[in-house]
Amino acid sequence: MPTPGVGLPAPCQHPTHPGLGPAHDTDRAEGRPVRSSTRSEMAKERIDADADVAAGLAPPSTRQKLDRERILHQAIAFIDDHGLPGLTMRRLGDQLGVEAMALYRYVAGKEELLDGVVEVIVGDMEHDSDVLRMPREGWQDFLQRLAHGVRRVALAHPRAFPLVASRPPEAPWLRPPLRSLDWVESFLAGLVAEGFDDQTAVACYRAFSSFLLGHLLLEVASLGADLGPLDVLEEDAEVRGLDSFPTVRRLRRDLSLDTSVVEFEEALEQLLDRMALLRMEQGAR
Repeated sequence: MPTPGVGLPAPCQHPTHPGLGPAHDTDRAEGRPVRSSTRSEMAKERIDADADVAAGLAPPSTRQKLDRERILHQAIAFIDDHGLPGLTMRRLGDQLGVEAMALYRYVAGKEELLDGVVEVIVGDMEHDSDVLRMPREGWQDFLQRLAHGVRRVALAHPRAFPLVASRPPEAPWLRPPLRSLDWVESFLAGLVAEGFDDQTAVACYRAFSSFLLGHLLLEVASLGADLGPLDVLEEDAEVRGLDSFPTVRRLRRDLSLDTSVVEFEEALEQLLDRMALLRMEQGAR
């Protein structure tokens, strides 16, 4: 028989915090489960909603509100920072601090997520005080404001803007970047109110859309947007083989200058001149 108190293991001692006593006893007395410090550190990196619920803790949705608008704005922020190819539901969930499955309560999948991103980007013009819904100072002022509004949207989210060109529009006969029925209605109604007939207004819509899309896609490509064949070389990337192209080599510095603003303004003025000509010719039909 072992001597009492000799050779027996000491009672298990729980760690204490100075001045607070055993941490587990305090939490137990208040009826709350305990999360270890290791678990807390892991939770900062990624919240495990299932484990939280199993441990009796509140799920993430009760700690921080999750809704469709927040998800879409976070998706845009992710694309702005990391580019479109890297966006996945899992990575977006990580950035929001939730499991990817939590996102499916608000968006059916990645396709709907991307459509929502386009809605938000195009909808940004609603908050642009310089963009008009109907002409006030003539149709040219109206279209200039609209064109610059679209360009501001593209420059605000250059890596997400290509989605405006690639996602299916609300109707198959709409053209990006004015791809929503609301903005196409404003465009056409505005021109008709300024004296354009229906045929000329449609022709101007097509020309205006083609001008904006072509120019802005090239511009966002120079800002890092992923456009496949339209991707450009980094500014300091080495270019080989110019010895066979002396004129290109001689003009390389001029070719590399960023004249996007000037080109946009000049092309827009030429487009408006063409529209004015179409409007004059409509009376001869």
